[in-house]
Amino acid sequence: MNYPAPSPELDLGLIFPFALDQFQKDAIASLNSGRSVVVCAPTGSGKTLVGEYAIYRALSRGKRVFYTTPLKALSNQKLRDFREEFGYELVGLLTGDNSINRDAPILVMTTEIFRNMLYGTPIGQVGISLVDVEAVVLDECHYMNDRQRGTVWEESIIYCPREIQLVALSATVANSDQLTDWLNRVHGPTDLIYSDFRPVPLEFYYCNPKGLFPLLNESKTKINPRLANRGKRKQQDRGRTGRPEAPGIAYTLSQLQQRDMLPAIYFIFSRRGCDQAVAEVGDLWLVNNDESQILRRQIDDFLTRNPDAGRSGQIAPLYRGIAAHHAGILPAWKGLVEELFQQGLIKVVFATETLAAGINMPARTTVISTLSKRTDSGHRLLNASEFLQMAGRAGRRGMDLQGHVVTVQTPFEGSKEAAYLATSKPDPLVSQFTPSYGMVLNLLQIHTLEQARELIERSFGQYMATVHLRPEYEEIASLQTQLAELKAQIATVNEHELAVYQKLRQRLKVERQLLTTLQEQALESRQEEFVMMLSFAVSGTLLSLKGKDVDVSIPITAVLVGKTSSAASEAPYLVCLAQDNRWYVVTTADVIDLYAELPRVDVPEQIVPPPDLQLKPGKSLRGNHETFAIAQRIPQVQASLYMSPEVAAQLGRVTAVQEELEANPIHKSGNVSKIFKRRARYVELEAELEELQLQVAQHSQHHWEEFVNLISILEYFECLDNLVPTQLGQIAAAIRGENELWLGLVFASGQLDNLDPHHLAAAVAALVIETPRPDSRVHFELSNEVVEALATLRGIRRKIFQLQRRYNVALPIWLEFELIAIVEQWAMGKQWTELSENTTLDEGDVVRILRRTLDLLSQIPHVPHLSKDFQRNAYRAMQLIDRFPVNEAAD
Repeated sequence: MNYPAPSPELDLGLIFPFALDQFQKDAIASLNSGRSVVVCAPTGSGKTLVGEYAIYRALSRGKRVFYTTPLKALSNQKLRDFREEFGYELVGLLTGDNSINRDAPILVMTTEIFRNMLYGTPIGQVGISLVDVEAVVLDECHYMNDRQRGTVWEESIIYCPREIQLVALSATVANSDQLTDWLNRVHGPTDLIYSDFRPVPLEFYYCNPKGLFPLLNESKTKINPRLANRGKRKQQDRGRTGRPEAPGIAYTLSQLQQRDMLPAIYFIFSRRGCDQAVAEVGDLWLVNNDESQILRRQIDDFLTRNPDAGRSGQIAPLYRGIAAHHAGILPAWKGLVEELFQQGLIKVVFATETLAAGINMPARTTVISTLSKRTDSGHRLLNASEFLQMAGRAGRRGMDLQGHVVTVQTPFEGSKEAAYLATSKPDPLVSQFTPSYGMVLNLLQIHTLEQARELIERSFGQYMATVHLRPEYEEIASLQTQLAELKAQIATVNEHELAVYQKLRQRLKVERQLLTTLQEQALESRQEEFVMMLSFAVSGTLLSLKGKDVDVSIPITAVLVGKTSSAASEAPYLVCLAQDNRWYVVTTADVIDLYAELPRVDVPEQIVPPPDLQLKPGKSLRGNHETFAIAQRIPQVQASLYMSPEVAAQLGRVTAVQEELEANPIHKSGNVSKIFKRRARYVELEAELEELQLQVAQHSQHHWEEFVNLISILEYFECLDNLVPTQLGQIAAAIRGENELWLGLVFASGQLDNLDPHHLAAAVAALVIETPRPDSRVHFELSNEVVEALATLRGIRRKIFQLQRRYNVALPIWLEFELIAIVEQWAMGKQWTELSENTTLDEGDVVRILRRTLDLLSQIPHVPHLSKDFQRNAYRAMQLIDRFPVNEAAD
């Protein structure tokens, strides 16, 4: 390899002939101290300079740098930029299907390629492919948020050897500190370099049919008060539907042109909307004569070289400085648009939000045509990160003093929503870590199950789960501390004495229950006697009262003074004077005992109830000083007076057990209630801890459970034997795709081995095409050979479906018949124009299908244990479909 001679020190002034921002200096200082960095700064602020410094430093030391990007198009762009900056021979490119100068000291690749490279190396070790690599730049690291591909960034960070410095470049996110802390844990010492400074500040505007207005107040913290008040007062700018009217695209552009705010990227969230916008304003001239001549030369030259690549209906507008940019457009045409825009020759590009996600196309102005987008679950307001990503494309460093962001009134969103988004903070990064069959097989090829689990538990998802579960972990620690304290206190008690004491308590409880039963039986028997005795009772007889008409907590002794007839029943009412010197009128139901054996109390004849005492049950009055003397003579009757022999014997047993209990050392300690409260609390806390630990385990082990479920499915299909990949497992492990098990089983089945190359191309396309939209059509017939070959795969597919449903695995199992005839026709040599005329698909979609097919075909020759015929046919099929506009040479 032809590296420059190492130099001990780098002169920043020579490398970068301009003043560096503070965050750039801080990042360089961290790298020079041997630490990794997370550089979090707004779009267009110069983050890439930190990655470039890592390259210059590596070259000066005779080392290498890997530069990873989220998109193939970005990789191609970086290849061109770095060749210009560092020299043609010093830069290489790795993609899924080919490589250019792969041993170069600067190697550009997608993050997926880097992750796949790491799969072949024992984690933590520098494999052959990473020799002399000093640093890895992870550009657009905020792609970790991407639902489908975010897992690749996490895996790359987890698997990357610690001695390699990571340079993670990210747009501003709310939790950059958590991302940095995670890198510190799983990779090594890492510094957060954060800057919210924009070298080209943004100014926000709001456009409605009345004109273009500042969106925010002077301090940029709230909505412009004039807009807020206008929304309340004015009704005349509403359309026929009664809703606010949107300004026309031509009107909005005229407002920008008048204020010298072009060139602009005009974001519209549908391909059709972008194409319609070009048609709507295609007659406008946005370029001057000089620009027009340069445009004409470059466009004509492009069309001479690529006569089929001209976008229908968009060639004439392009001459006038107007273009569209979206996934439905041929990549070659998009490349032309990007190049002309970067030269400042195109004044407005109507683009879907995918343009905001990475391609280097800054503009003076970005226009965001609507603040909501359609999703699978209906319309929703843009989130802060989506809005800021698009807004951040405004303002070209070194060219504009200010970037302009224009939000547009629609019938559904107004200035209030626009101001809310313009003043929102960025969203946090969330983990998209998802185990796959390929991950399981690749890890188990070189790691034990325990090592694999350790890697899974190092994911950002696991880290975030731990962060979110921190209150639960703190609660668990608190419960464990409490349990330890209680255990220590409980340990001071003699277990044997405690066991004896508990048995005595239990026995006392049983003996008391038996005593109560015997007393109740004796009382029932006695009550039957004294009901009859009451009829013969005379004045002075002693009674025990308690009942509905005598509101006392314990029975009270009273003397019978007289009886009065009752109209309600045959039994008379009883008039009594009680120990508390109160008169009571009661019924026989209120008498719970009668003491006939005791001497009667003498009640003088003059002692009669007060005149104002109503002779009704429940009535009561206080006595006077005369009755007080009689009340004093009423004795306190002992309960044992009429105790039956059975009750007396049982009472003796209760007393004996009580005495034995009180003699026990546990009772004598005086802490009986505390001891039992502690033990009861210990049991409660143990149950609480167990439940909390179960909840935490369910949340924190989610990824590992997914991993284990995938192992179960792989074992069913005999891809693993004793957790080691079998021959079939090695086939699946060598494939990159959304469901490596499905692809591996198909390739290993032999059903595609004997297909001719053009038939094989169509069959492979069936495995990568997602379910198309209902209005997608291809007007070609699919050959019987392909139909029959694919039909034989349905049994395998059905079985995978059943297993995935059982184990709650949601990985796609594509087998799409609808659109693949177009791949077959292309492989048979059909011309691009004829192909495009026979489908409702956009040209960009057709290219994407063909490229995905090409990507999978290109893997087949490198997958082990497949038939040689199959691999040869795959190689031939690649040659048949890899022609313009499918192939686009990176250089």
